[in-house]
Amino acid sequence: MTTVLGQREPDSPPATPVREGRSRAGGRLTIIDGLRLVAALMVAMYHYTGYAPGVRDAWGAGPEVAFPWLRGASAYAFLGVELFFIISGFVICMSCWGRTPGAFFRSRVTRLYPAYWAAVLITTAVVTVWPTVRARRSWSDVLLNLTMLQNPLDRPPVDAVYWTLWNEALFYLLFSVVVWRGLTLSRTIEFCYGWLIASVLSVNSDLPLLRRLLQPEYAPFFVAGIALYLIYRFGPDLMLWGLVGASYLLAQFWTARRVAHVGADILDRQLSPAVGVLLITAFFLVMTVVALGWTARIQWRWLTTAGLLTYPFYLLHEYIGWAIIHAVRDVAPRPVVLVAVVLLMLGAAWLVHRLIERPVARMLRDGLAAASARAGRRGERMPA
Repeated sequence: MTTVLGQREPDSPPATPVREGRSRAGGRLTIIDGLRLVAALMVAMYHYTGYAPGVRDAWGAGPEVAFPWLRGASAYAFLGVELFFIISGFVICMSCWGRTPGAFFRSRVTRLYPAYWAAVLITTAVVTVWPTVRARRSWSDVLLNLTMLQNPLDRPPVDAVYWTLWNEALFYLLFSVVVWRGLTLSRTIEFCYGWLIASVLSVNSDLPLLRRLLQPEYAPFFVAGIALYLIYRFGPDLMLWGLVGASYLLAQFWTARRVAHVGADILDRQLSPAVGVLLITAFFLVMTVVALGWTARIQWRWLTTAGLLTYPFYLLHEYIGWAIIHAVRDVAPRPVVLVAVVLLMLGAAWLVHRLIERPVARMLRDGLAAASARAGRRGERMPA
């Protein structure tokens, strides 16, 4: 996530100057790593204790029986995905500032694919050998999943949690336009306001592809993250606060609708949109505190490790976790099994990171850098 941040661009609109003595450049924001883990654990708690179909398959009883004391809170924990999207907007803007489009592309490929490939193959192996909770996809679909393009082809994912990766990819595609032009404060603000407005206009359009690309349900969360990073980097001003405010107002609208949908169509119980909006409000407030630099002194090293484990944990936890729970659910009391499975999945995430993600990402990064350099040399030899 580190990046070299220079001075404010000449064409940027006025912004509050960065306070002397406060570092807004370089270094790792360990609090962001901690928030990533919080978001991942929220999603895991939803799948393990709140998501009725999965809970019944894994525990042999619905949430109202398996976790009556927890189901009220865990039913809303799916909103951890929205926290992920805010963090993603913040981190992507931070990590690609000053990078070329090629460097941005390479960073995303090396960040997303190594752990993802491992998760696809490991999950396939587990549900093939142990098809107690979920069945293996066809080999054609498994191979297609390795591209991460199963969603636009309307094919099933190896694990249901992969749906968020396509939303991330669409965000990267849109943001790459600004990276290609060259990131400046003014261009990034224009992009964010433009995306919000275009996403709203796409809702009632007759162009489904446009609506899919602009993803109006999640655009406010990505935009909020970008705006909060700009506040972190440049200091606040009215344009940036306006962007955060507009994102929040749209986010609460979509959150209320999503909570109502999940309750009625997935959990078969009534959920309170007000609770969902309060949770989203808390996410915005916490990320605003980070953007204002009030958490800069938090430099706990274990948070960095937590951040590294979050992505493989998220990719592995659902179907594999359900299969493990199904196998050991009668060995100990449910709360003990729950904690043990979460710890086991965190351990598996650490192994995937150390043994697969890190070495494969290094090889992939070196290979892509070499290919990019060779393509550049070939381009120089081409006749004018």
